[in-house]
Amino acid sequence: MRQINWGIIGCGNVTELKSGPAFNKVHGSQVLAVMRRNSEKAEDYAVRHHIPSWYDNADELINDPDINAVYIATPPSSHAGYAIHAMEKGKAVYVEKPMAANYSDCLNMYNTSLQTGMPLYVAYYRRYLPYFIKVKEIIEKKLLGDLLYVQVDFHVAPRPEDFNPESLPWRLKPDVSGGGYFYDLGCHQLDLLEWLFGKPDEIKGRGFNRRGLYKAEDLVFATILYESGAVVTGQWCFAARESEHKDLITVFGTEGTLEFSTFDFTPIRHFTSGETQEYLPPNPENIQYWFIKNMVEDLQREKQTDTNGESALRTNLTMDKIIGKN
Repeated sequence: MRQINWGIIGCGNVTELKSGPAFNKVHGSQVLAVMRRNSEKAEDYAVRHHIPSWYDNADELINDPDINAVYIATPPSSHAGYAIHAMEKGKAVYVEKPMAANYSDCLNMYNTSLQTGMPLYVAYYRRYLPYFIKVKEIIEKKLLGDLLYVQVDFHVAPRPEDFNPESLPWRLKPDVSGGGYFYDLGCHQLDLLEWLFGKPDEIKGRGFNRRGLYKAEDLVFATILYESGAVVTGQWCFAARESEHKDLITVFGTEGTLEFSTFDFTPIRHFTSGETQEYLPPNPENIQYWFIKNMVEDLQREKQTDTNGESALRTNLTMDKIIGKN
């Protein structure tokens, strides 16, 4: 079995619990080094997580001969540079979502993967969680009857840090993140929708900025027709009043209705005539574990794998089309 030795570029919050520890929980996988520009923070992370080496320079980590796979957990604007460099050096790449801050960078990453033969994965890990596998099972078994339409409702209030224009989070800076909270969160939902209903055929949408707290859109509407015939309408509001919170996807069929959430993991509810069934499959301690396990097992086959780079590329393009981004 091929040993997969990881280097992590950008050991920030997402790597503390969601992803980082999972790499060492999969047989034949180990994190050998981490990198952060702040050397003290890089060393601190390495010590706390029992990782042998640390760097404050990404090139040094990528050039480490013992590392054969690189996990990039930095803001999206830097994904392409690191990913392309790593693939050109013969390293497999796992990059945080969204794939990049703009479609052009995504395309360059995808083409580099094809040219070098190096696998490129993007962290749309929800497809591998038992919660969403159950959702897919209900739909594919036609327990809802014939599909009518799907509604996405996501409403949240601004976060406290959103009100300070002098120190906005990087997620609200379109040149860094790609386009605000819609790009940061909505991408997960759009990835799930493609997984459930196939590639998008027609995409219409529009974004607005209602609160004026930052430059990115805080209100987004979309209608998407998928190749399966599914019609999805969605509304994403990141400017709601403080007490308002809604994280809901509803699938309407001729014989039943299905409700589930994307981030809250509320019970999956399956409604039929006079009956309601609920399901709540457990999540792993490290939310990316099942995705990482599948990815490592793919890499251990020592051949070009069926990665999700192409679908991740489409997700960025879909978001661009929804808000009219050039």
